[in-house]
Amino acid sequence: MPTAKRAHAKSTRAKHVRRSVTLPPKIARQVETLARQRDLSDNRVLVELIEQGIEAQQQKEKAFFQLAERFRAASDPEQVKQLGDQLGRFVFGE
Repeated sequence: MPTAKRAHAKSTRAKHVRRSVTLPPKIARQVETLARQRDLSDNRVLVELIEQGIEAQQQKEKAFFQLAERFRAASDPEQVKQLGDQLGRFVFGE
């Protein structure tokens, strides 16, 4: 019976996926510098940066959809224009 519990515990662990990436020299140097400054491995720094980037992208998408919803719900022409301008900057940049 204990063997079954151990086998189950192993199957529920998160598995890591090995990836190979090629970085431009400038980015590689920045990653190495960050790793040295924070006393981390290059790999750990890359994982943290990727996690932060994914989170930032999700927050940006959420902000966009909230702005789009405010735009759809607006009835005041001045507010519609302002929100439309904000949406345009969001989509096309400044």
